Amino acid sequence: MTFLCSAVCRVFVVADLAPLDTKVRVSEPNPRRLTLVEALRLGGGDKMKFCKRYAEYMRGRREKELPALGLKQLKKTLKRCRREFQSHHQKQDGGGGSKFVGNCAVCDGTFFPSLLEQMSAVVVCFNQHAQKLLKLHLASGFGKFSMWLRGKSPKNDGTLIQEGRDLVAYAIINSIAMRKILKKYDKVHCSKQGQAFRSKASSMRIEILQSPWLCELLAFCINLRQSKLKNKAITELYNDCSLTFDDDGKPTLSCGLFDSMQIVIDLTCSICLDTIFDPVALTCGHLFCYMCCCAAASVTIVDGLKAADPKAKCPLCRQEGVNAGAMHLVELNILLSQSCPEYWEKRCQTERVERVRQAREHWQSLCREFMG
Repeated sequence: MTFLCSAVCRVFVVADLAPLDTKVRVSEPNPRRLTLVEALRLGGGDKMKFCKRYAEYMRGRREKELPALGLKQLKKTLKRCRREFQSHHQKQDGGGGSKFVGNCAVCDGTFFPSLLEQMSAVVVCFNQHAQKLLKLHLASGFGKFSMWLRGKSPKNDGTLIQEGRDLVAYAIINSIAMRKILKKYDKVHCSKQGQAFRSKASSMRIEILQSPWLCELLAFCINLRQSKLKNKAITELYNDCSLTFDDDGKPTLSCGLFDSMQIVIDLTCSICLDTIFDPVALTCGHLFCYMCCCAAASVTIVDGLKAADPKAKCPLCRQEGVNAGAMHLVELNILLSQSCPEYWEKRCQTERVERVRQAREHWQSLCREFMG
């Protein structure tokens, strides 16, 4: 089978943060230093380095116990590695200039393992906070009542959207931070090891922008905004995120929270080449229709993706072992069903027939086994 279309989360870098070195005109006699979020959002700022601005941003999130990348320590590792190399080279040939080429055994033994551990902690924490936030939104009336009995008063919609916005910003900023430190590594060593590490980030589960929880957060904010159209404070709070359809009716989920980076998620299933229905995300980050994914994994919808062969591969990236941890995207399912109701109703009728057929065949096979 040839898969012609990708449902991968595509991240387009509009500007590589170079405008951070430009100055912003302000009317105040003593210009206030822009925060990291403001600088990325406006595409400009003072000459304060990204590393210091990132540290300031993360200090403001200590109360939420969000882990951060140790950019300062990682840069010290690269700086120390450069000094040791230059000193060793000067002793050998009398001080002739030279550059790193290829791997660095001294640096690689500490730099990449440390970055992997820190980024893994960031992704795990982001997923947990996003899951907790969406659980509050999707809780039933009884669930909200039980939270009230436990002394956890339900949060209002404006607070939920603001928390979702902060989590999206946290994900994007940490993704930018990882990209910058890897570029620094490649610059110091004159290699492409940092670029190769970033390309493997998805398989190592540390590419935060490919987390299905990010897609759910974006859909959640749009759903909450649309349900509260009369409240201008809420509708204006998250205008950065939108669901759009092209001329062919293909949907994309986009977030322009920062001018320097835009997230665009293609919502077309690469198997049926249609808008994803009953969306599911594999652990590699690719999105498919649930029934299409079950068919590709050679399992029925009755057994589900957990019954798939552990060696079954993703239809798109061919990575193994991605079905067991598949995740249903509830918020995205709600968003698409409300945004294209005619298509959704037609697809519901088609899939209902197929699901009934598979369920009937499943129970008939069980009866035959029982009867001998």
